[in-house]
Amino acid sequence: MTDTPPDRLAIDPDSPFHNPELLARGVGIRFKGVQKHNVEEYCISEGWIRVQAGKTLDRRGKPLTLKLSGPVEAWYEDNEQAEGETEA
Repeated sequence: MTDTPPDRLAIDPDSPFHNPELLARGVGIRFKGVQKHNVEEYCISEGWIRVQAGKTLDRRGKPLTLKLSGPVEAWYEDNEQAEGETEA
């Protein structure tokens, strides 16, 4: 596998950008310099993330999301752990 996450990834299984193998590795997201743990979907090239809007659901029972624009960075969390083990 490569060491860089895809340009776009979603946690919703109905999305065409959903990839369970990559999500199992753990993807870290930094948005506007702040690490986020509540990202539903992201796109690095377009510079946006989608986050859940509270506990509100749409008419299909899925969480409503907000699209926030800004610089997005992504990395695999398993790489971060491996680097920490080799440095120790």
